[in-house]
Amino acid sequence: MDLTTSTHRLCRTAIALAGLWIIPAPTDGWSLDTTEPPPAERRETLSLADAALRALQHNLDISISRHTKESRLADIVIEQAKFDPTFSINGQYNRVASPLNRPVFGGTGGTLNTITTFDQRTNSVTVDATQSLITGGSVNLNYSPSRTNVNQDVARGFLFNPSWTGGLGVTLTQPLLRNAGIDVNKTFIKVAQNNADVEQHVFRDRVLTVIASVEQTYWEVVFANENLKVAQAALKAAEELLATNRAKSKAGIMSIVDVLQAEAAMASRVEQVLVAERTIRDQGDQLRKLLNPGEEDLRQDIVLIPTDPPATALEPISLQETIDIAIDQRPEIIQAKKNVDSGELNQQFARNQMLPTLSLQGTMGMAGLGGDYGESFTRNFSGDFYNYGAGLVLSYPLGNRAAISTYNKRQLEAQNAEVALVRARQQVIVGVREAVRRVQTDFKRIETTRSARIMAEKQLQAEQERLKVGMSTTRFVLDFQRDLATARGNELRATVDYNKSLSNLARHKATTLDRYNFQLE
Repeated sequence: MDLTTSTHRLCRTAIALAGLWIIPAPTDGWSLDTTEPPPAERRETLSLADAALRALQHNLDISISRHTKESRLADIVIEQAKFDPTFSINGQYNRVASPLNRPVFGGTGGTLNTITTFDQRTNSVTVDATQSLITGGSVNLNYSPSRTNVNQDVARGFLFNPSWTGGLGVTLTQPLLRNAGIDVNKTFIKVAQNNADVEQHVFRDRVLTVIASVEQTYWEVVFANENLKVAQAALKAAEELLATNRAKSKAGIMSIVDVLQAEAAMASRVEQVLVAERTIRDQGDQLRKLLNPGEEDLRQDIVLIPTDPPATALEPISLQETIDIAIDQRPEIIQAKKNVDSGELNQQFARNQMLPTLSLQGTMGMAGLGGDYGESFTRNFSGDFYNYGAGLVLSYPLGNRAAISTYNKRQLEAQNAEVALVRARQQVIVGVREAVRRVQTDFKRIETTRSARIMAEKQLQAEQERLKVGMSTTRFVLDFQRDLATARGNELRATVDYNKSLSNLARHKATTLDRYNFQLE
């Protein structure tokens, strides 16, 4: 048995032990067309700003948050409406026919000899207007003209029959202790305004979260597309090496083992290209899901082609300035401050509710009488017939346990709000510090991986020259090709991670919208 026969048998055994995964090379050369998509597939270019805008326009969570924000604005109007005036009109007709058991002065005259009917008919209209005051009091204005008619046989002593009467009255009620004062009565309006501000920043926080998610996924799509180019370059290098080895094997200056090694590497590179292509579609689907397309659009095979190149320059970063910006703009901090403000308002209101109820009441009115409405109306405003009065009303529940317990509860809530603010500030500071370190580290990774990639290129070039003069082997060249592909992938990963870190830093500073010049309305 000669050496060539033994070598061939050994190679066939190795192939069998490997599970027959080596793909035989075609006679015309091995190539993989990765430049053209399948016929049913279409490509769509997408910039980062367009992706962010489309996500904001169709995101379902943002739609829910927008509706919640609008409901909080409605709460403000509801609290303000408590001070709107109330206007009412009450019209009545009453008839009372009652038997008389004794004479009526000015009506029946002398002694009754039989049961006499006293038939009285009254038509009245009451116009009432009430205005709640921001000081806690209320003003009531009441005007009530009426027409009264009695039966003629008992109406001999009436001055007017029918008669018209008119009454105009004003009543003022003003608390002096509990519920007294503008600040106390505007408490729930201010709380509703704070809640609306909080919801506005919750809405802004969700917008920032959506954009950050889009950015992170967008850069993964960029990585997937660029990584495919790396895999294709490695595949091309393997193709060239395989073609060279075949030519040398046919010329008898290279063994079949080198050809088989090149074929094995070729199959591995093909697998890497296939995996890279699949990753492009997987990441593209993830990005498309964030854009919330319709179901019909989501069913279509679309490959997203990102148009924004990743940044590779280091942005100047001042840690303390970044922390100040984050504390000033982060929605969580603003929400916590509003919660502290609302806690103080509720605490002040609860303290006021522990006071006794002491109210000042004052009334003033004028009356009129006449044979018709015009005469009654004129006398009503003549000032000849009037009334007035004033008084104080004091009440206090014994023990007042409900008000005291409520005040204690509001104190605890206010303290919790202050602690939550301190915790939110600490979390923001720690998060910003981590984000800044991540940006700086990822930028250094770009520099180191670039150096590693350059060295890998030089090593591969040197090893290829050694192979040409017979001082190296196919295995060593394939190893250096693999190292170069790994180095290129590492550099690409570091670049993409750096851009993701910039996005993460902008999210921590809450300046993401500024990068796109987006305005929330």
